[in-house]
Amino acid sequence: MSKTNVISEAQSNTGPDPRRWKALVVLSLAQFLVILDTSIIGVALPTIQQHFGFSQSELQWIFSAYVIVFGASLLLGGRLSDILGQRKIFVIGFGILAGASILAGIAPTGDVLIAARAFQGIGAALIAPAAMSMVLNLFTMPNERNKAMGIWGAAAPAGGTAGVFLGGMITAYFDWPWIFLINAPIGIAVLALTRPLLPQGLRQKGKVDFPGAISITVALIMLVYAIVTANDNGWTSVPTIGLAIGSAGLLAAFLAIQKRSKYPLIPLGIFKVHNLKSSNLVMALLGAAWIPMWFFLNLYLQQVNGYGPFESGLSLLPMTAAIMIIMVGASTRIISRLGVKTSMVAGLSLLTAAMVLLSAMPSNGGSFVLHVLPASLVAAAGMSLAYIPVLMSAVSHAKQKESGLASGIVNTSYQIGSALGLAIIVALASSQIQAESSKVGPINELDDFQLPFIGAGIIAGLASIIAVVSIKKSNKSSQKEVPMAAG
Repeated sequence: MSKTNVISEAQSNTGPDPRRWKALVVLSLAQFLVILDTSIIGVALPTIQQHFGFSQSELQWIFSAYVIVFGASLLLGGRLSDILGQRKIFVIGFGILAGASILAGIAPTGDVLIAARAFQGIGAALIAPAAMSMVLNLFTMPNERNKAMGIWGAAAPAGGTAGVFLGGMITAYFDWPWIFLINAPIGIAVLALTRPLLPQGLRQKGKVDFPGAISITVALIMLVYAIVTANDNGWTSVPTIGLAIGSAGLLAAFLAIQKRSKYPLIPLGIFKVHNLKSSNLVMALLGAAWIPMWFFLNLYLQQVNGYGPFESGLSLLPMTAAIMIIMVGASTRIISRLGVKTSMVAGLSLLTAAMVLLSAMPSNGGSFVLHVLPASLVAAAGMSLAYIPVLMSAVSHAKQKESGLASGIVNTSYQIGSALGLAIIVALASSQIQAESSKVGPINELDDFQLPFIGAGIIAGLASIIAVVSIKKSNKSSQKEVPMAAG
C-alpha cells in the first residue's frame, strides 16, 4: 500500500478532513479558472482578429485549440491523477496553465497564440479531473457532498459566463493580452494554497495508456477540423471526407487499444456504472447547446446592438449572478425535493425555452430589457438546474478508485460537446451567409442570429428527450441520489 493510501485511509478513519471547506474554495477557484479560459476570449476575438489578420477559420481555432485539447486530454488527466495522486497532478497542471498563459499573452504571431492555447488546454485537462476527485474524496457524507457539489458545480458555468464579462472589461480598459496574463498571478495564488489545504489524494498502481491518449486526441482534432473547414473545402470534398474517415479510423483504433491494453485509458467496463453512458451523452449535448449560445449572444450584442466589449460583458453579468445564486443557494434543495432526473429534465427544458426566446430577437437590434435579459435569465436557470444533476448522475455511482477517471470522462463529454456543437453551428451559420450573399465575411459580421439559437435549442431539446428516456432514477432522497462512492 502506498504512503498516500495510508494517509488517506487514516484521515477517513478519524473523520472528515477539517480543511475540507477551505480546500473546496481552492478547488472551486481552480474549476472557475479552467472554464473561464474557455470563454474569456469571446469578446476579444474581433480585436485579436484585427491584430493578427486572422481569417474566420483561423479565428475559431483560438477557441477550439483550447477546448479540443482540454476535452481530449481530460481522460489522460483523470488517469494520471488516479495513478500519481490528485494533488501532484493538480500542481503540475497549474504550472503548465500559468506558463502557457504567459506565452499566449506575449505571443508574437497568431500561430504561437494558437499553440499556447493548446498548452493551456493540457494544463486545464490535468487540473479539472484532479480537482473533482478531491472534492468527491473530501466530502463523503451525502448531505455535505450535495452542498459541496453545488458550490463546485456552480464554478463551471459561472466561470464560462463570467469570462465574457471579464474579457470585455479587460479588453476595453487594458488590452487583449491581459485576458491570458491574468492567469499567472491567480495560478501562483492557488499553488501557494495547495500544500497547506489540499490532501495528497488516493493513488493506485498502473501505467498510462499513451497510445490510447494519442489516438483519441488526434481523432477528435481531425473531426472538429473537418467540420470547421467544411464550408471552405465543401462538405463532400475529398479533404472533408478524408478527415472524417481518418477520425473514425483512429476512434476505432482507440477502442481496439482499450480492449487489449492491460492498463487502458478508459476501461470499457466503467460504462456499466449506473447512468454513466446516458449522463455523458446528455452532458455533451448540454455543452453543445450552452457554448454556442453565449458565443453568438456576445456577437449579437456587439455586432447587432453595437455594444462595446465592456458593455457586452456587463450585459451578461445578470446571467452569471443568477447561475451562482441558483446553484449555490437553491439547487441542493431543488434536487432534494424533485430528484436528480426531474431536476435535470426541468433544467434542459428551460434551456430549450431560452433558445427559442433568443431566436426571436430582432435581427436589426433588440432591447436588452425586453429581449436579452429575460432570455438570458431563463438560460441561467436552465443551466443551473441541469448541470449539477447531470454531473451527479454521471459520477456518483463510480467506485472511489475510479473517481478521477469518471470525472475525466464527464468533463471530456462537456468540452468535446462544446467544441463540436460550436463547430457545427458556426458552419451552419456560415453556410447561411454564403447562401444569402456572395461576400463571405468573418463570423463577427453576422446579422442574422436566428439559425444559431434555433440550432442550440434543438440540441438542448434533444438532451431533454434523452434524459427522459435513458436516465434511470435511483431514489427520491438526495442522500440516496448521491451516495458516497464505494471504496
